[in-house]
Amino acid sequence: MAGREAAGLLLLLLALLGLVSAQTGQVPLVAWSSRSSLWSPLAVPHEGHVVTETQLAALLDSALDGGPHNVLLFLQEKLSVEDFTAYGGVFGNKPDSAFPNLENALGAAPSSLVLPSVDWFAASAVPAFLKAKLGISPLHVDQNTLQELRLNASLPALLLIRLPYATGSSLMAPKEVLTSNDEILGQVLSALQSEDIPYTAILTALRPSRVVRDISDMVPERLGRQLLQKETVAAPLRFPVTGTPQILFWASNFSVAFNGTTWHDLTNLTFGEQRSVNVDESKWTPNASELVLKYSNVGGFPLKITFRMTNLLYPVSARYWFTLHNVELVRPQNPPALFNATQIVAPSDYSFACTYVASHPTASEAMLIPNNSFASQWKVLMVNFQIQSYNVTGERFSYASDCAGFFSHGIWMGLLTSLLLVAIFTYGLHMVMSLKTMDRFDDPKGPTISVPQTE
Repeated sequence: MAGREAAGLLLLLLALLGLVSAQTGQVPLVAWSSRSSLWSPLAVPHEGHVVTETQLAALLDSALDGGPHNVLLFLQEKLSVEDFTAYGGVFGNKPDSAFPNLENALGAAPSSLVLPSVDWFAASAVPAFLKAKLGISPLHVDQNTLQELRLNASLPALLLIRLPYATGSSLMAPKEVLTSNDEILGQVLSALQSEDIPYTAILTALRPSRVVRDISDMVPERLGRQLLQKETVAAPLRFPVTGTPQILFWASNFSVAFNGTTWHDLTNLTFGEQRSVNVDESKWTPNASELVLKYSNVGGFPLKITFRMTNLLYPVSARYWFTLHNVELVRPQNPPALFNATQIVAPSDYSFACTYVASHPTASEAMLIPNNSFASQWKVLMVNFQIQSYNVTGERFSYASDCAGFFSHGIWMGLLTSLLLVAIFTYGLHMVMSLKTMDRFDDPKGPTISVPQTE
């Protein structure tokens, strides 16, 4: 019980220290080992300090030199210290915590290390560092291969367990995903403990799940109608990769699912410095363009996604408009899945932006409608979607034509309420103006007005 309380205090410390140092591009890192005295208390950085790649390498190097060479790396796609604050039960609500297995592991571990703020470039380099340090390639472990896992305490081993993270109302809630990841962590640790194998475990993420904007970046010229220009965290995908860009594409969450199975997050494969998507088959002409995304491995199969766009002159408006007509998904040995895009149109010198673009109606503002029978087996979700295929200047989007109409639900509710209040006020004013005063009064010099009484 005391160990669990100590683990809770460590998570509380992780959350509180992270609130002080929460800035863009930082992820937490938690490490623990079955061997004691691997990390000196003096080696832990002070509050608000962001651990760099060199400092992180020194901390891990000392642990690997003096600790077990069976290393578990739990690598989550996205994780921020605010996740521990929101879902860790650090404010006394322990039964509601999403990290019970992590708390138990930290409480029972002879030595542990909690780093609330690690530069996410340094955290993403942890797999390469461990591979070079141990001299072995990582072994990818999932729930199917977990039962067949056999380790030898005398031989080094590097096990890589990837944990997903999903956001948005269309997918699993973040707490449910974190709870599921914690259960996977508990299963892996139980398998090692049953064989009495000494180990060192590390939990971190490739990039933050939540981005806190720096106040110093909010200069006056960037304040205003945020719909006109979208700010992205990582660089958008561009075609061609070198030279002058002709097509820009961005989404904070780009996911697909086939046959109702698990969602596959393509965000890391498509955007940022570590992207592996191939866009060489894309085409561009002044009147039509195609953005072709080729992935070598999505759920065990190659996948090709094609965005088809046109740029046409409309005489009524006397200007060119670009339109995303359809999105095609091709998987080997399967017919292509074709979706018709609706409402994805903008002036050619603008970009198009939309909060949700999805093939299912839940919370989507722009729809991808299945155009053939095979498309019904696929689901597509793009959060904070933005694309521009014409008049691209540099690697930044032009002003955005947003899919949200000017008259939102809130504006309509305000207008209808105002009209109702105006109608009530007009009716009341009309009633007051219709009142008539008495036109006969008692004359003090004449006889009084008498009203006969009946018995």
